[in-house]
Amino acid sequence: MNTITTPSNTAPGSVHSLDLGISGMTCASCVGRVERALRKVPGVQEASVNLATESARIAFVTQVGADAAAMEAVLRRAVRNAGYEPRAAGQEDAPEDLSPWAGFLPVGIGLLLSAPLVLPMIGDLFGQHWMLPAWVQFVLATPVQFILGARFYKAGWHAAKALSGNMDLLVALGTSAGWGLSMWLWLTAPSDHRGHVPHLYFEASAVVVTLVLLGKWLEARAKRQTTAAIRALHALRPDVVHLLTKQGEVDVPVSEVLVGDRLVVRPGERIPVDGTVHEGHTQVDESMLTGEPLPVARDVGAALTGGSINGDGRIVMAVTAVGAETVLAQIIRLVEDAQAAKAPIQRLVDQVSAIFVPVVLVVALVTLAGWLAMGAGLEAALIHAVAVMVIACPCALGLATPAAIMAGTGVAAKHGILIKDVQALELAHKVDTVAFDKTGTLTMGQPRLTAFEVVPGLDDSAVMAAVAAVQSGSEHPLARAVVAAAGERQINVATAQDVRAVPGRGTEGEVDGQSYLVGSLRWMQELGVALGPLSDRAEALQREGATVSAVAQRVTDGLALRAVMAFGDEPKPGAREALAALKARGIRTVMVSGDNRGAAEAMARRLGLDPAAGEVMAEVLPGDKAAKVAALQQGTDGKHHHVAMVGDGVNDAPALAAADVGMAMGNGTDVAMHAAGITLMRGDPMLVAAALDISHRTVMKIRQNLFWAFAYNVAGIPLAALGYLNPVVAGAAMALSSVSVMANALLLKRWRM
Repeated sequence: MNTITTPSNTAPGSVHSLDLGISGMTCASCVGRVERALRKVPGVQEASVNLATESARIAFVTQVGADAAAMEAVLRRAVRNAGYEPRAAGQEDAPEDLSPWAGFLPVGIGLLLSAPLVLPMIGDLFGQHWMLPAWVQFVLATPVQFILGARFYKAGWHAAKALSGNMDLLVALGTSAGWGLSMWLWLTAPSDHRGHVPHLYFEASAVVVTLVLLGKWLEARAKRQTTAAIRALHALRPDVVHLLTKQGEVDVPVSEVLVGDRLVVRPGERIPVDGTVHEGHTQVDESMLTGEPLPVARDVGAALTGGSINGDGRIVMAVTAVGAETVLAQIIRLVEDAQAAKAPIQRLVDQVSAIFVPVVLVVALVTLAGWLAMGAGLEAALIHAVAVMVIACPCALGLATPAAIMAGTGVAAKHGILIKDVQALELAHKVDTVAFDKTGTLTMGQPRLTAFEVVPGLDDSAVMAAVAAVQSGSEHPLARAVVAAAGERQINVATAQDVRAVPGRGTEGEVDGQSYLVGSLRWMQELGVALGPLSDRAEALQREGATVSAVAQRVTDGLALRAVMAFGDEPKPGAREALAALKARGIRTVMVSGDNRGAAEAMARRLGLDPAAGEVMAEVLPGDKAAKVAALQQGTDGKHHHVAMVGDGVNDAPALAAADVGMAMGNGTDVAMHAAGITLMRGDPMLVAAALDISHRTVMKIRQNLFWAFAYNVAGIPLAALGYLNPVVAGAAMALSSVSVMANALLLKRWRM
């Protein structure tokens, strides 16, 4: 089915998004014609067509008295009227279509019929004259021209009716001219030439049609390889699950599973949907989703992701998400969105393609007129004009960018790097500065309470109980550390009332009628709370690299200090190596932290960063992170710097959106992942360098492809116009251009971290 995304408000004027498959496109000119046809439909705001995925993404506004389904019908008709066939977006290939030889039959027939026509050309190389009788050439070439080549006439006619051009029109005109010239020479040959065969060009028209068909078949075969990543992700979803009922296990289709169901997953089976372990324990292989090669342990209460493989333990899972809400479905959607999107550089190519075919037709007419003016016969002039039309087909131009993007995003997904924004992919290779959030990104994000110092004369257990009560409702890592420490000490924690969070500063709440404030030293300083007898201890803890917070209580005459707390975190394994790898690439690395400067700089030194070189930004409030990213972009040298921001929390979302490239850790929050153009499925900082590398290689492939696509035309058209290329060689070169572009893009599949 087609994918229609609608807002909750479906009243007229609401914006919808439709993904529509399109069959029959052959070159960049086709892309431009379909986009123009779709944009003419009233209500369409934007239409982006991708040749490599043979799909269109359309944003439209519903009209009064119409709904999204009616609009889809109008859009499908617009595609059909433009000469192409609409179909379901993302339609799965039939098993036989996945065969390496799928669709080869027309090509095979063309090769069999064309081979005898080429034999005389081969014989000429050895001084042999094996010219076939004219009627035999006619019998062999005509089915190729008008049966196998019917697709070119149909698509070319639609292009001509729309007053535009495409590859099919050029092939149809060129080969028809060769076939028609051969018929003219044959029928007008002197009747007294008994047994003599005039020089005909049936082989040129037949071989060009066959070579173009061969090139399109090789191109389609390569396309199937570029979409292998998507097919592999789809294959991770099992069709049948073992539902646990009162009567025992019942096998049901995965589409019937509901949130809250209990499913049995046997050893070696794929986990069908998202959930948690309800019974049992096992090891889970999540390599296809995260790129992590080692299985991870999962005990009762642990999260399970659909598509991963259960290890050696039988488990019962509780379902928490099904259908489009599962992590696997979201991953597939992200990769499909990236592959269907159009890169900014492709828009320039589309503008060139829009005028390319008309210009080629003009060049062909000039070639014909020029050779006639120089005294060449109609036969020679027409053949040179045909060669111009054949070699100039802009197939490779339309494939150069999307083929590389499909291959690049596919191999990135295989290694746990999800690229949902094509613009981010295109910009990432320019990044010269990477800013990292500290907690949860460079560090484990699981701080421990390492010191709890109370004002002399107070009961530390009572104070800790009050602090844990205030912090018990917070998801902040430091708050969880306090609650965990209270649990380890077996302290009874009461329930706090009127708890409110002060963003970037701390939390306030009431416990047993007393109001407590728990937060950063900076907040305490703003409130005028003096550290008094604990001042020296707080400074010592900061020098040791700890994150220090304070506890204050509201009293009659204001606020009074009750305790200071120190928290310690550990660097993530490989974080230091990841930062070193970025520096080795000439990229500046900066750590952004809300911690006090002493704690931030101590952690920075453990990570190999130099605070003296400006590689640490400390005491940064969440709302100020975006401003820090902007400052890094402006730099101090007067040059604009391309900045990537790496984070995992809700408070990182504005900074991720403000950066040139936002990278969210997949173990972070949904808000962070939605704000970022790239999601790293594992919380591994080493993936940052990998993402930049795959971006660099993909952009390099795009540039190589565009160079070769233009080079074929820039070099081939003058050679054909000057008579150095015959139509057969021109057809081979045109087919080779598309195949070489696809093959070059597929080299990205060999990329490794």
